[in-house]
Amino acid sequence: MNQRELFLKHLAQTSPTPLGLEIVKAEGITLYDAAGKEYMDLIGGVSVCNTGHRHPAVVEAIKRQVDQYLHVLVYGEFIQSPQVQYAALLVSHLPPLLNSVYFTNSGTEATEGAMKLAKRATGRTQILAFKQSYHGSTQGALSVMGDEHWRNAFRPLLPDVLHLDYDSIEDLKHISRKTACVITEPVQAEKGVYTPTIAWMQALRKKCSETGTLLIVDEIQTGFGRTGTWWGFQQFGIVPDIILLGKALGGGMPLGAFIADRDLMWTLTDQPVLGHITTFGGHPVSCAAGLAAMTLLLKEDWIDTVPVKEALFRSLLVHDRIKAVRSNGLLIAVEFDHFETNKRIIDYCILRGVLSDWFLFAPQCMRLAPPLVISEDEIRKACAIIGEALDK
Repeated sequence: MNQRELFLKHLAQTSPTPLGLEIVKAEGITLYDAAGKEYMDLIGGVSVCNTGHRHPAVVEAIKRQVDQYLHVLVYGEFIQSPQVQYAALLVSHLPPLLNSVYFTNSGTEATEGAMKLAKRATGRTQILAFKQSYHGSTQGALSVMGDEHWRNAFRPLLPDVLHLDYDSIEDLKHISRKTACVITEPVQAEKGVYTPTIAWMQALRKKCSETGTLLIVDEIQTGFGRTGTWWGFQQFGIVPDIILLGKALGGGMPLGAFIADRDLMWTLTDQPVLGHITTFGGHPVSCAAGLAAMTLLLKEDWIDTVPVKEALFRSLLVHDRIKAVRSNGLLIAVEFDHFETNKRIIDYCILRGVLSDWFLFAPQCMRLAPPLVISEDEIRKACAIIGEALDK
């Protein structure tokens, strides 16, 4: 059997029609398949590879850590330098009340941990989320996913979860002293890149503060400069009680985290002890890679150039067949009339060596979330091929 046949026979599939590209190498913003064909990666592993694929500094950090140790004991028992160093760097670039990091394996697990923390710390059970939101696919995270189409097949889910309209001042009235937490995204990515008003986000923060409700902001897709600021919440002049991180956090390695104030996080250590545990969360190799990637982002000017690159994409993505372009930094949705049109354009672009994708709740929209290291010349080349697809 060839690789494709083995892939279809022995790997569990997530859809009946996987892309099935056999990637054998990745470098910068370029993927290479088994036949040697190159693909310009405009989705960056879905907002994972902000520093590009296999940046030499990240690869070197991984090699150094592999030479020292891999897994040694469940998370939280041993002092492991990559975890300590990375946590210290993270909190040094966050508001003072976000000072305690709990590393997980993924963004979804960060969601799960944050929901447990909110219930434990407040003694409440109600969780509020928003329609057309995405926070992961495990049972708890699925319960707060804002789309019944994706939830319905897996019911019953968590009780006492209510979904509100995003960016609706009126719906904030549902936040009460029964509410443990509200979980929101600073940009609704899977809806097709919708950014709320500053007034709404500030009203949400105010209502949570008034009712003793914890505000969880999901920065899994938006963190690490994707929106042109380090964190998406910075654009609204608020400070959340808990943030969720994943995707770019690991520099290409699997890693997630939820971050809160130490006094809040400490509630997970008692009654019961080991209130939240993980075997591989904060794996030392993943933390070493993430630390190297964040250090790169601090050193280079890639985040500073995000608004310029966003503007260039928007200036080039102009065509009669494009219904709308929505963006927040290098998180961009290009909307067409329906999914079939979008899929044909995506497939044509792949044939021409440009990789893009669609959004979970907006299949009519093309997803563009390239590594932040993409150059202006590469943007022009990619948009020219998208334009070629549109003309055909």
